[in-house]
Amino acid sequence: MAATVTPAVDDTPSPSSTRRERTGWYFYDWAMSAFSTTVITVFLGPFLTTVTELAAGCELGADTCSGYVYPLGIKVAAGSYFPYLVSLSVFLTVFVLPVVGAFADRTAHKKRLLAAAAFTGAAATVGMLFVTGDRYLLGGALFLVANIAFGAGVVVYNSFLPQLGGPDDRDGISSRGWALGYLGGGLLLALNLVAVTMLGEEGNDQRTLDLARWSIVSAGLWWAVFTLVPLRWLREHPTAEALTARGGNVLTDGFRQLGRTLRQMKAYPLTLYFLLAFLVYNDGIQTVIALASQYGTEELRLGQSTLIVTILLVQFLAFGGALLLGALARRIGAWKTVLLSLVLWTGVILAAFRLPAEAPVPFMVLGAAIGLVLGGSQALSRSLFSQLIPAGREGEYYGFYEISDKGTSWLGPLAFGLVFQLTNSYRVGLVSLLIFFVVGFVLLLAVPMRRAILAAGNTPPRVL
Repeated sequence: MAATVTPAVDDTPSPSSTRRERTGWYFYDWAMSAFSTTVITVFLGPFLTTVTELAAGCELGADTCSGYVYPLGIKVAAGSYFPYLVSLSVFLTVFVLPVVGAFADRTAHKKRLLAAAAFTGAAATVGMLFVTGDRYLLGGALFLVANIAFGAGVVVYNSFLPQLGGPDDRDGISSRGWALGYLGGGLLLALNLVAVTMLGEEGNDQRTLDLARWSIVSAGLWWAVFTLVPLRWLREHPTAEALTARGGNVLTDGFRQLGRTLRQMKAYPLTLYFLLAFLVYNDGIQTVIALASQYGTEELRLGQSTLIVTILLVQFLAFGGALLLGALARRIGAWKTVLLSLVLWTGVILAAFRLPAEAPVPFMVLGAAIGLVLGGSQALSRSLFSQLIPAGREGEYYGFYEISDKGTSWLGPLAFGLVFQLTNSYRVGLVSLLIFFVVGFVLLLAVPMRRAILAAGNTPPRVL
Protein backbone atom coordinates (compact mmCIF):
# COMPACT_ATOMS: atom_id res chain seq x y z
CA MET A 1 0.00 0.00 0.00
CA ALA A 2 2.90 2.33 0.71
CA ALA A 3 3.88 2.39 -2.96
CA THR A 4 0.46 3.70 -3.98
CA VAL A 5 0.29 6.65 -1.61
CA THR A 6 3.86 7.98 -1.39
CA PRO A 7 3.79 11.55 -2.75
CA ALA A 8 5.45 11.92 -6.13
CA VAL A 9 7.84 14.63 -5.07
CA ASP A 10 11.58 15.11 -5.06
CA ASP A 11 13.20 13.46 -2.06
CA THR A 12 16.80 14.62 -2.22
CA PRO A 13 19.01 12.28 -0.19
CA SER A 14 20.59 13.74 2.90
CA PRO A 15 23.80 12.55 4.51
CA SER A 16 21.98 11.29 7.61
CA SER A 17 19.11 9.19 6.27
CA THR A 18 17.87 7.10 3.36
CA ARG A 19 14.75 7.54 1.25
CA ARG A 20 13.30 4.35 2.79
CA GLU A 21 13.83 5.71 6.29
CA ARG A 22 12.22 9.05 5.50
CA THR A 23 9.25 7.31 3.90
CA GLY A 24 8.86 5.26 7.08
CA TRP A 25 8.83 8.49 9.08
CA TYR A 26 6.18 10.00 6.81
CA PHE A 27 3.95 6.99 7.41
CA TYR A 28 3.66 7.58 11.12
CA ASP A 29 1.83 10.79 10.24
CA TRP A 30 -0.37 8.74 7.90
CA ALA A 31 -1.05 6.32 10.78
CA MET A 32 -1.74 8.71 13.66
CA SER A 33 -3.76 11.30 11.71
CA ALA A 34 -6.71 8.89 11.64
CA PHE A 35 -7.08 9.53 15.37
CA SER A 36 -7.16 13.31 14.85
CA THR A 37 -9.73 13.27 12.06
CA THR A 38 -12.04 10.30 12.60
CA VAL A 39 -11.93 10.24 16.41
CA ILE A 40 -11.35 13.79 17.67
CA THR A 41 -12.76 15.92 14.86
CA VAL A 42 -15.91 13.97 13.96
CA PHE A 43 -17.07 10.96 15.95
CA LEU A 44 -15.90 10.83 19.57
CA GLY A 45 -17.52 13.98 20.93
CA PRO A 46 -21.09 13.14 19.82
CA PHE A 47 -20.60 9.43 20.63
CA LEU A 48 -19.32 9.87 24.18
CA THR A 49 -21.83 12.64 24.89
CA THR A 50 -24.66 10.30 23.88
CA VAL A 51 -23.32 7.54 26.14
CA THR A 52 -23.06 10.05 28.99
CA GLU A 53 -26.63 11.23 28.41
CA LEU A 54 -27.82 7.63 28.64
CA ALA A 55 -25.98 7.31 31.96
CA ALA A 56 -27.75 10.48 33.10
CA GLY A 57 -31.12 8.87 32.44
CA CYS A 58 -31.95 10.59 29.15
CA GLU A 59 -33.65 8.84 26.25
CA LEU A 60 -31.58 7.87 23.23
CA GLY A 61 -32.23 10.42 20.49
CA ALA A 62 -33.74 13.03 22.80
CA ASP A 63 -33.41 16.59 21.51
CA THR A 64 -32.27 17.91 24.90
CA CYS A 65 -30.84 16.36 28.04
CA SER A 66 -30.62 18.17 31.37
CA GLY A 67 -29.35 15.16 33.32
CA TYR A 68 -26.15 14.86 35.34
CA VAL A 69 -23.50 12.24 35.94
CA TYR A 70 -21.22 11.95 38.96
CA PRO A 71 -17.67 10.85 38.03
CA LEU A 72 -15.63 10.54 41.24
CA GLY A 73 -18.60 12.06 43.06
CA ILE A 74 -18.43 15.33 41.10
CA LYS A 75 -21.68 16.63 39.64
CA VAL A 76 -21.22 17.13 35.89
CA ALA A 77 -23.85 18.03 33.28
CA ALA A 78 -23.97 15.28 30.66
CA GLY A 79 -23.27 17.75 27.85
CA SER A 80 -20.19 19.10 29.64
CA TYR A 81 -18.53 15.73 30.26
CA PHE A 82 -16.59 15.49 27.00
CA PRO A 83 -15.33 19.13 26.98
CA TYR A 84 -14.13 18.64 30.57
CA LEU A 85 -12.29 15.48 29.50
CA VAL A 86 -10.57 17.38 26.70
CA SER A 87 -9.44 20.05 29.16
CA LEU A 88 -8.20 17.42 31.62
CA SER A 89 -6.23 15.60 28.95
CA VAL A 90 -4.59 18.86 27.85
CA PHE A 91 -3.73 19.67 31.46
CA LEU A 92 -2.12 16.25 31.97
CA THR A 93 -0.07 16.47 28.76
CA VAL A 94 1.60 19.62 30.07
CA PHE A 95 3.31 17.41 32.66
CA VAL A 96 3.72 14.25 30.59
CA LEU A 97 5.14 15.47 27.28
CA PRO A 98 8.37 17.14 28.45
CA VAL A 99 9.17 14.03 30.51
CA VAL A 100 8.56 11.82 27.47
CA GLY A 101 10.85 14.09 25.45
CA ALA A 102 13.61 13.89 28.04
CA PHE A 103 13.24 10.11 28.14
CA ALA A 104 13.47 9.97 24.32
CA ASP A 105 16.75 11.89 24.37
CA ARG A 106 18.24 9.55 26.98
CA THR A 107 17.40 6.27 25.29
CA ALA A 108 19.21 4.54 22.44
CA HIS A 109 15.93 2.79 21.53
CA LYS A 110 13.67 5.64 20.51
CA LYS A 111 11.64 3.41 18.19
CA ARG A 112 10.56 1.33 21.18
CA LEU A 113 9.26 4.48 22.86
CA LEU A 114 7.37 5.40 19.68
CA ALA A 115 5.90 1.89 19.56
CA ALA A 116 4.83 2.06 23.21
CA ALA A 117 3.04 5.39 22.73
CA ALA A 118 1.40 4.41 19.44
CA PHE A 119 0.19 0.96 20.48
CA THR A 120 -1.03 2.25 23.86
CA GLY A 121 -3.07 4.96 22.16
CA ALA A 122 -4.32 2.60 19.46
CA ALA A 123 -5.33 -0.04 22.03
CA ALA A 124 -7.26 2.55 24.06
CA THR A 125 -9.01 3.69 20.88
CA VAL A 126 -9.96 0.13 19.91
CA GLY A 127 -11.15 -0.34 23.49
CA MET A 128 -14.01 2.05 22.70
CA LEU A 129 -15.67 -1.06 21.27
CA PHE A 130 -16.62 -1.93 24.86
CA VAL A 131 -18.12 1.50 25.61
CA THR A 132 -21.73 0.37 25.36
CA GLY A 133 -24.86 1.24 27.26
CA ASP A 134 -24.05 3.81 29.96
CA ARG A 135 -20.30 3.10 30.34
CA TYR A 136 -19.31 6.74 30.15
CA LEU A 137 -16.54 6.34 32.76
CA LEU A 138 -14.83 3.66 30.68
CA GLY A 139 -15.11 5.86 27.61
CA GLY A 140 -13.64 8.83 29.47
CA ALA A 141 -10.71 6.81 30.84
CA LEU A 142 -9.93 5.34 27.41
CA PHE A 143 -10.03 8.79 25.82
CA LEU A 144 -7.61 10.21 28.39
CA VAL A 145 -5.15 7.37 27.77
CA ALA A 146 -5.48 7.60 24.00
CA ASN A 147 -5.12 11.39 23.80
CA ILE A 148 -2.10 11.53 26.12
CA ALA A 149 -0.47 8.62 24.26
CA PHE A 150 -1.16 10.44 20.99
CA GLY A 151 0.68 13.53 22.24
CA ALA A 152 3.58 11.42 23.52
CA GLY A 153 3.87 9.70 20.14
CA VAL A 154 3.94 13.06 18.36
CA VAL A 155 6.82 14.23 20.57
CA VAL A 156 8.91 11.13 19.82
CA TYR A 157 7.98 11.25 16.13
CA ASN A 158 8.95 14.92 15.79
CA SER A 159 12.26 14.30 17.58
CA PHE A 160 13.38 12.15 14.62
CA LEU A 161 13.13 15.11 12.21
CA PRO A 162 16.53 16.76 12.90
CA GLN A 163 18.18 13.36 12.39
CA LEU A 164 16.59 12.72 9.00
CA GLY A 165 18.17 15.55 7.05
CA GLY A 166 20.41 18.57 7.07
CA PRO A 167 19.26 22.19 7.51
CA ASP A 168 18.31 22.53 3.84
CA ASP A 169 16.32 19.27 3.73
CA ARG A 170 14.03 19.52 6.75
CA ASP A 171 11.38 21.84 5.31
CA GLY A 172 10.69 19.36 2.52
CA ILE A 173 10.79 16.35 4.85
CA SER A 174 8.41 17.94 7.33
CA SER A 175 6.03 19.08 4.58
CA ARG A 176 5.85 15.61 3.00
CA GLY A 177 5.14 14.03 6.38
CA TRP A 178 2.38 16.50 7.16
CA ALA A 179 0.91 16.11 3.67
CA LEU A 180 0.75 12.34 3.93
CA GLY A 181 -0.91 12.68 7.33
CA TYR A 182 -3.71 14.78 5.89
CA LEU A 183 -4.13 12.32 3.05
CA GLY A 184 -4.32 9.29 5.35
CA GLY A 185 -6.59 10.95 7.89
CA GLY A 186 -8.90 12.21 5.15
CA LEU A 187 -9.06 8.83 3.42
CA LEU A 188 -10.17 6.92 6.52
CA LEU A 189 -12.63 9.66 7.45
CA ALA A 190 -14.14 9.51 3.95
CA LEU A 191 -14.49 5.73 4.17
CA ASN A 192 -16.17 6.00 7.56
CA LEU A 193 -18.56 8.70 6.43
CA VAL A 194 -19.52 6.59 3.39
CA ALA A 195 -20.14 3.61 5.70
CA VAL A 196 -22.27 5.69 8.07
CA THR A 197 -24.29 7.09 5.16
CA MET A 198 -24.87 3.73 3.48
CA LEU A 199 -25.50 1.62 6.60
CA GLY A 200 -27.38 4.15 8.72
CA GLU A 201 -31.14 4.10 9.06
CA GLU A 202 -33.16 7.27 9.51
CA GLY A 203 -34.73 7.31 12.95
CA ASN A 204 -32.60 4.40 14.20
CA ASP A 205 -30.44 6.17 16.78
CA GLN A 206 -28.95 2.92 18.11
CA ARG A 207 -27.64 2.05 14.65
CA THR A 208 -26.09 5.53 14.37
CA LEU A 209 -24.40 5.09 17.76
CA ASP A 210 -23.04 1.66 16.81
CA LEU A 211 -21.67 2.96 13.50
CA ALA A 212 -19.92 5.80 15.32
CA ARG A 213 -18.37 3.29 17.74
CA TRP A 214 -17.04 1.11 14.91
CA SER A 215 -15.71 4.19 13.09
CA ILE A 216 -13.71 5.09 16.21
CA VAL A 217 -12.42 1.50 16.47
CA SER A 218 -11.33 1.59 12.82
CA ALA A 219 -9.10 4.59 13.58
CA GLY A 220 -7.36 2.65 16.36
CA LEU A 221 -6.76 -0.30 14.04
CA TRP A 222 -5.48 2.02 11.28
CA TRP A 223 -3.13 3.70 13.76
CA ALA A 224 -1.71 0.38 14.97
CA VAL A 225 -1.32 -1.30 11.56
CA PHE A 226 0.39 1.58 9.77
CA THR A 227 2.71 2.26 12.73
CA LEU A 228 4.41 -1.00 11.73
CA VAL A 229 5.85 0.81 8.68
CA PRO A 230 7.96 3.39 10.59
CA LEU A 231 8.94 0.77 13.16
CA ARG A 232 10.31 -1.35 10.33
CA TRP A 233 11.94 1.35 8.21
CA LEU A 234 13.19 3.96 10.69
CA ARG A 235 16.70 3.58 12.07
CA GLU A 236 17.92 4.55 15.51
CA HIS A 237 20.15 7.63 15.67
CA PRO A 238 21.29 7.57 19.31
CA THR A 239 23.19 10.57 20.57
CA ALA A 240 26.48 10.16 22.38
CA GLU A 241 24.66 10.96 25.62
CA ALA A 242 22.08 8.26 24.95
CA LEU A 243 24.81 5.71 24.34
CA THR A 244 26.60 6.58 27.57
CA ALA A 245 23.29 6.45 29.46
CA ARG A 246 22.95 2.71 28.88
CA GLY A 247 24.60 1.87 32.13
CA GLY A 248 22.27 3.96 34.27
CA ASN A 249 18.58 4.28 34.84
CA VAL A 250 17.34 5.98 31.70
CA LEU A 251 14.00 7.02 33.22
CA THR A 252 15.39 8.70 36.37
CA ASP A 253 18.24 10.21 34.36
CA GLY A 254 15.62 11.57 31.97
CA PHE A 255 13.85 13.36 34.83
CA ARG A 256 17.16 14.85 35.97
CA GLN A 257 17.97 15.97 32.43
CA LEU A 258 14.55 17.59 32.12
CA GLY A 259 15.32 19.65 35.21
CA ARG A 260 18.66 20.71 33.74
CA THR A 261 17.02 21.64 30.43
CA LEU A 262 14.41 23.80 32.15
CA ARG A 263 17.24 25.69 33.86
CA GLN A 264 19.29 25.92 30.66
CA MET A 265 16.52 27.05 28.30
CA LYS A 266 17.06 30.65 29.38
CA ALA A 267 20.41 30.41 27.61
CA TYR A 268 18.46 30.22 24.34
CA PRO A 269 16.13 33.25 24.57
CA LEU A 270 15.59 33.41 20.80
CA THR A 271 14.35 29.81 20.76
CA LEU A 272 11.91 30.70 23.53
CA TYR A 273 10.86 33.81 21.61
CA PHE A 274 10.06 31.66 18.57
CA LEU A 275 7.98 29.38 20.82
CA LEU A 276 6.06 32.43 22.03
CA ALA A 277 5.34 33.53 18.45
CA PHE A 278 4.26 29.99 17.54
CA LEU A 279 2.03 29.80 20.62
CA VAL A 280 0.19 32.96 19.55
CA TYR A 281 -0.38 32.33 15.85
CA ASN A 282 -0.94 28.60 16.23
CA ASP A 283 -3.65 29.33 18.80
CA GLY A 284 -5.42 31.31 16.10
CA ILE A 285 -5.08 28.42 13.65
CA GLN A 286 -6.39 25.86 16.15
CA THR A 287 -9.33 28.08 17.07
CA VAL A 288 -10.39 28.51 13.44
CA ILE A 289 -10.30 24.73 13.01
CA ALA A 290 -12.22 24.10 16.23
CA LEU A 291 -14.95 26.70 15.68
CA ALA A 292 -15.47 26.50 11.91
CA SER A 293 -18.33 24.00 12.24
CA GLN A 294 -20.06 26.07 14.93
CA TYR A 295 -19.72 29.20 12.80
CA GLY A 296 -21.16 27.33 9.81
CA THR A 297 -24.18 25.96 11.67
CA GLU A 298 -25.03 28.83 14.03
CA GLU A 299 -24.15 31.93 11.99
CA LEU A 300 -24.34 30.74 8.38
CA ARG A 301 -27.19 28.22 8.97
CA LEU A 302 -25.58 25.50 6.87
CA GLY A 303 -26.59 21.84 6.93
CA GLN A 304 -24.58 18.91 8.23
CA SER A 305 -23.87 17.62 4.72
CA THR A 306 -22.18 20.91 3.79
CA LEU A 307 -19.99 20.73 6.88
CA ILE A 308 -18.95 17.12 6.17
CA VAL A 309 -18.02 17.91 2.56
CA THR A 310 -16.04 20.95 3.73
CA ILE A 311 -14.16 18.90 6.36
CA LEU A 312 -13.13 16.40 3.68
CA LEU A 313 -12.20 19.23 1.33
CA VAL A 314 -9.92 20.74 3.97
CA GLN A 315 -8.26 17.36 4.63
CA PHE A 316 -7.43 16.55 1.03
CA LEU A 317 -6.45 20.07 -0.04
CA ALA A 318 -4.18 20.34 3.02
CA PHE A 319 -2.20 17.49 1.43
CA GLY A 320 -1.49 19.63 -1.62
CA GLY A 321 -1.11 22.80 0.43
CA ALA A 322 1.64 21.30 2.58
CA LEU A 323 3.58 20.25 -0.53
CA LEU A 324 2.94 23.60 -2.24
CA LEU A 325 4.21 25.70 0.65
CA GLY A 326 7.08 23.26 1.14
CA ALA A 327 8.11 23.90 -2.48
CA LEU A 328 7.79 27.64 -1.93
CA ALA A 329 10.00 27.36 1.16
CA ARG A 330 12.78 25.88 -0.99
CA ARG A 331 12.73 29.09 -3.02
CA ILE A 332 12.22 31.85 -0.43
CA GLY A 333 12.87 30.05 2.88
CA ALA A 334 10.62 28.58 5.56
CA TRP A 335 10.60 31.68 7.76
CA LYS A 336 9.32 33.94 4.96
CA THR A 337 6.83 31.27 3.86
CA VAL A 338 5.33 30.98 7.35
CA LEU A 339 5.07 34.78 7.53
CA LEU A 340 3.28 34.73 4.17
CA SER A 341 0.93 32.01 5.43
CA LEU A 342 -0.04 34.24 8.38
CA VAL A 343 -0.96 36.99 5.92
CA LEU A 344 -3.11 34.44 4.07
CA TRP A 345 -4.72 33.36 7.36
CA THR A 346 -5.64 37.00 7.97
CA GLY A 347 -7.31 37.06 4.56
CA VAL A 348 -9.22 33.88 5.45
CA ILE A 349 -10.62 35.50 8.60
CA LEU A 350 -11.72 38.63 6.73
CA ALA A 351 -13.32 36.52 4.00
CA ALA A 352 -15.15 34.40 6.60
CA PHE A 353 -16.56 37.59 8.15
CA ARG A 354 -18.16 38.51 4.81
CA LEU A 355 -19.60 35.07 3.97
CA PRO A 356 -23.34 35.16 3.19
CA ALA A 357 -25.69 33.00 5.24
CA GLU A 358 -27.26 29.85 3.77
CA ALA A 359 -24.72 29.77 0.92
CA PRO A 360 -22.85 26.44 0.89
CA VAL A 361 -20.55 27.13 -2.08
CA PRO A 362 -18.73 30.20 -0.66
CA PHE A 363 -18.24 28.30 2.62
CA MET A 364 -16.70 25.35 0.74
CA VAL A 365 -14.45 27.71 -1.22
CA LEU A 366 -13.26 29.21 2.06
CA GLY A 367 -12.66 25.65 3.35
CA ALA A 368 -10.50 24.99 0.29
CA ALA A 369 -8.46 28.11 1.08
CA ILE A 370 -8.00 26.95 4.68
CA GLY A 371 -6.83 23.56 3.45
CA LEU A 372 -4.23 25.07 1.14
CA VAL A 373 -2.66 27.24 3.85
CA LEU A 374 -3.21 24.95 6.86
CA GLY A 375 -0.79 22.09 6.23
CA GLY A 376 2.10 24.26 5.08
CA SER A 377 1.98 26.70 7.98
CA GLN A 378 2.06 23.82 10.49
CA ALA A 379 4.68 21.70 8.70
CA LEU A 380 7.10 24.58 8.17
CA SER A 381 6.72 25.77 11.76
CA ARG A 382 7.82 22.30 12.85
CA SER A 383 10.88 22.29 10.59
CA LEU A 384 11.80 25.86 11.57
CA PHE A 385 11.79 24.86 15.22
CA SER A 386 14.08 21.92 14.46
CA GLN A 387 16.76 24.46 13.51
CA LEU A 388 16.53 26.09 16.96
CA ILE A 389 17.07 22.98 19.10
CA PRO A 390 20.49 22.28 20.67
CA ALA A 391 21.84 18.93 19.42
CA GLY A 392 20.80 15.97 21.56
CA ARG A 393 17.78 17.77 23.08
CA GLU A 394 15.28 17.11 20.28
CA GLY A 395 12.80 15.14 22.38
CA GLU A 396 12.71 17.59 25.27
CA TYR A 397 12.32 20.66 23.10
CA TYR A 398 9.63 19.04 20.95
CA GLY A 399 7.87 18.18 24.21
CA PHE A 400 7.65 21.89 24.97
CA TYR A 401 6.73 22.57 21.34
CA GLU A 402 3.82 20.14 21.56
CA ILE A 403 2.64 21.88 24.74
CA SER A 404 2.70 25.17 22.82
CA ASP A 405 0.73 23.41 20.08
CA LYS A 406 -1.96 21.83 22.29
CA GLY A 407 -1.63 23.08 25.84
CA THR A 408 -2.74 26.67 25.26
CA SER A 409 -5.48 26.03 22.70
CA TRP A 410 -8.01 27.52 25.11
CA LEU A 411 -6.91 31.13 24.57
CA GLY A 412 -8.49 31.58 21.16
CA PRO A 413 -11.82 29.96 22.09
CA LEU A 414 -11.86 32.08 25.26
CA ALA A 415 -11.40 35.28 23.25
CA PHE A 416 -14.05 34.16 20.76
CA GLY A 417 -16.49 33.32 23.57
CA LEU A 418 -15.96 36.60 25.41
CA VAL A 419 -16.47 38.70 22.30
CA PHE A 420 -19.60 36.73 21.39
CA GLN A 421 -20.97 37.21 24.90
CA LEU A 422 -20.42 40.97 24.63
CA THR A 423 -21.72 41.39 21.07
CA ASN A 424 -23.97 38.33 20.51
CA SER A 425 -22.35 38.05 17.06
CA TYR A 426 -20.38 35.08 15.78
CA ARG A 427 -18.99 37.26 12.99
CA VAL A 428 -17.47 39.76 15.40
CA GLY A 429 -16.21 36.87 17.54
CA LEU A 430 -14.45 35.43 14.50
CA VAL A 431 -12.85 38.76 13.60
CA SER A 432 -11.46 38.93 17.15
CA LEU A 433 -9.13 36.09 16.14
CA LEU A 434 -7.28 38.47 13.83
CA ILE A 435 -5.22 39.59 16.82
CA PHE A 436 -3.62 36.14 17.09
CA PHE A 437 -2.42 36.24 13.49
CA VAL A 438 -1.33 39.88 13.56
CA VAL A 439 0.54 39.60 16.87
CA GLY A 440 1.97 36.21 15.86
CA PHE A 441 3.20 37.72 12.60
CA VAL A 442 4.89 40.62 14.41
CA LEU A 443 6.52 38.32 16.96
CA LEU A 444 7.79 35.90 14.30
CA LEU A 445 9.03 38.78 12.14
CA ALA A 446 11.05 40.01 15.13
CA VAL A 447 12.91 36.69 15.52
CA PRO A 448 16.39 36.98 13.97
CA MET A 449 16.28 33.42 12.64
CA ARG A 450 19.85 33.11 11.41
CA ARG A 451 21.23 34.42 14.71
CA ALA A 452 18.84 32.19 16.65
CA ILE A 453 19.98 29.09 14.75
CA LEU A 454 23.64 29.93 15.33
CA ALA A 455 22.94 30.58 19.02
CA ALA A 456 21.53 27.03 19.31
CA GLY A 457 24.78 25.68 17.88
CA ASN A 458 23.34 24.71 14.49
CA THR A 459 24.14 25.56 10.87
CA PRO A 460 21.54 27.81 9.18
CA PRO A 461 19.99 26.63 5.88
CA ARG A 462 21.06 28.46 2.76
CA VAL A 463 17.65 30.11 2.39
CA LEU A 464 15.59 31.35 5.35
